[in-house]
Amino acid sequence: MGKVMQYKDIDTALRIYYQHTELSNSDFRELFPGISQTTLARWKKEIHKMEVEGGVHRSQSRVVNTKVAYKFLGLDVDDLEKRRAKLIKLGLMPEPEAM
Repeated sequence: MGKVMQYKDIDTALRIYYQHTELSNSDFRELFPGISQTTLARWKKEIHKMEVEGGVHRSQSRVVNTKVAYKFLGLDVDDLEKRRAKLIKLGLMPEPEAM
């Protein structure tokens, strides 16, 4: 992918992953505050290519599959979960509130 942009934070990355099966422009902007329209369009074009290659279908032309997008972005959900758990264990991140 080239230069990777820093995502907002682990909690946001995990919440968006588990909350959305497809990502819209607003989801990308929440995950990557300050992302330019040009970068977003380029990313979505590349993600769409990966969807086609993988036979992944989407519900609308303006969204992309979340799993494919995270793969493209280099966001490993298992790694994010482990990092979050370690931060909690070290007392560097608050434990999630019970629902």
